[in-house]
Amino acid sequence: MMAAIHQTALSDAERAAVMVMLLDEGLAASLLARLEPDELAVLGDKMCALGEIGPDLIRQSIAGFVDHADRSGIGAEGRPTRVRNLMTEALGPLKADNLMDRILPQGETQRGSIELARWLNAPALIELVEGEHPQAIALLLLQLQTEVAAEVLRALPSALQPQVMHRIATMGPVSGEALAMLDRLLNERIAALHGPAMLQLGGAREAAEIINNAGKAVEKRVMPELTRMDRTLARAIENEMFKFEHLFALSPLEMGALLREVESEVLIDALKGIGEEQRDVFFQAMSSRAAEGVKDEIAARGRLKLAEVQEAQKVIVNTAKRLANEGIIAFGSGSADGEYV
Repeated sequence: MMAAIHQTALSDAERAAVMVMLLDEGLAASLLARLEPDELAVLGDKMCALGEIGPDLIRQSIAGFVDHADRSGIGAEGRPTRVRNLMTEALGPLKADNLMDRILPQGETQRGSIELARWLNAPALIELVEGEHPQAIALLLLQLQTEVAAEVLRALPSALQPQVMHRIATMGPVSGEALAMLDRLLNERIAALHGPAMLQLGGAREAAEIINNAGKAVEKRVMPELTRMDRTLARAIENEMFKFEHLFALSPLEMGALLREVESEVLIDALKGIGEEQRDVFFQAMSSRAAEGVKDEIAARGRLKLAEVQEAQKVIVNTAKRLANEGIIAFGSGSADGEYV
């Protein structure tokens, strides 16, 4: 039966099953999450039934996909919206909007108060939409992240909630003029409620992001001068600049203090994402027996998603920041020269 599957032409469902299994686990999971239960059942059945998937089966699946793409093509209608949605999923709304500003001709991007609204938390947004028409509220909610939109919806009067959701579910195409009207409405409400100084921009985190992306040369020029100008501010920026790679500059004594605060499972996941040479700075702070045990655990650990590695590294970085604030360890902005003085 298994041989028959390999010798006969693949069905659409079988080709789809092969294509899904070729994807990274995270991408595959994201794709499967969009399917209906009956579609998932069919696809899951095919993924299990195909058994060993050799090069011929993969080539056949890709050829079928290419043939389908040749016949159907990809329409141009709504392309900017689709690209914006993909960019927003990957980068977040603010960075996506800034990128789309560079890509699209002037006038095709959404700016102004709608973009500002994406920065606001739910309580501030609730204040902005109070007493507004359900259509305007629905259009605004569609611009927000799902969690924030849900919080705003919960705060609306109960009688208004179904009206807003009905409009969201039946919205359809939205004209540029409708978005412009929403932008003007938000601008008026923001000015009326909060005046021109509502949103505070900047801060240590934003400064750290810019310096990190500007490169080491800029960092070495800017940070010593900032330290002379305002030591407290410089330390706050350094804390925000701190990345997992900066741990490599810690002394064995400081690294030992850090590792005593980190759970073994977290450490193993974090080290799984870096090279063996980079792991040595961690192993040097352990006993030889403990280091060998961690090495064995890393080797035995299966494949991890990048997001899992990054989350583990983030936990360790946050622990390092806490220990630095407590004076137990000391680090600058990751340079081997230590702190700026």
